[in-house]
Amino acid sequence: MILVTGGTGFIGAHLVRRLAASGQAVRCLVRRQASPRNLPSGVEAVYGNLISGEGLPEALRGTDTVIHLAGVTKALAPADYYAGNALATRNLLGALAAALAGGLAGRGPRLVHVSSLAAVGPSLDGKPIAEDAEPHPLSHYGKSKLEAERAVQELAPDAVIVRPPVVYGPGDTDVFPLLKSISKGFVLRLGGGERWFSAIYVEDLVEGLITAAGSTGLQQINGARGRTYFLAHAKPVSWSQFGAAAARIMNRTPRVLEVPAAIAHVAGWGAEIWSRITRKPGIVSREKVAEAQCKFWTCDVGRAARELGFQAPTSLENGLAETLACYKEAGWLTY
Repeated sequence: MILVTGGTGFIGAHLVRRLAASGQAVRCLVRRQASPRNLPSGVEAVYGNLISGEGLPEALRGTDTVIHLAGVTKALAPADYYAGNALATRNLLGALAAALAGGLAGRGPRLVHVSSLAAVGPSLDGKPIAEDAEPHPLSHYGKSKLEAERAVQELAPDAVIVRPPVVYGPGDTDVFPLLKSISKGFVLRLGGGERWFSAIYVEDLVEGLITAAGSTGLQQINGARGRTYFLAHAKPVSWSQFGAAAARIMNRTPRVLEVPAAIAHVAGWGAEIWSRITRKPGIVSREKVAEAQCKFWTCDVGRAARELGFQAPTSLENGLAETLACYKEAGWLTY
């Protein structure tokens, strides 16, 4: 039995569908306010809450693998990041230890903890950053993900930690606004020159997570227990390249509107105020603007290739073509 936390989210939904299609027994921890109706047939839902600990013993019963995807990427206050990422992870680790001690969770511990490149921070010298680099997260999101990583290293030292960079694909709502603006004939670009980033198509990431989960079992791949991996396509891209590829697919020639950094910071501040008024956290904030100003959010994928045998195969063009086709079919975009 594989337990997936965050199974109703963007990445989690793709992962759960892939696992269910392969015949795996899958269970999802689902918050009571979320609907499990969209889970694939045969996937078990257990109601629970990582922050309160509700439902964790039941969710872990009989499991031999846990893929921990749940987390907070947008929040109204810094404390929400630390509760949803660090505290939630500690609670899961505590419940997993208790379940193992009581013989309720199979042979484990098998844990794949999904973190983020944000936990390490950007490259400072333009070279893709390696897993063992000294972390220097810029945002509360990144700091909370790093805190969660350290809890995993302390309490579940055999776990595998995976750090994805930008993840895109059908169902994503963070990159979607950029694609929507291109479809309408314009694109906003932060002033200050070109910026480069690592990315991965969501189905490739799912394959990497499944590979990492397999490596935590008795048949290890080159001793992957306790290791940390960046999972990304080997070729970084710039935001200009990303936008140009999307524009080609949609047959658009968008007008580029450059936004000075000072105005972007004001916009981030305004977005934060609006989020507080509406009580709905948004993707735009002053911290996000500060992260966006960094020249290089790139990571070295060599360790994953050497030790897991994993290389993300989907090119940017192919990944965007699949993504845009799904958005068009769903009525999210017209082009």
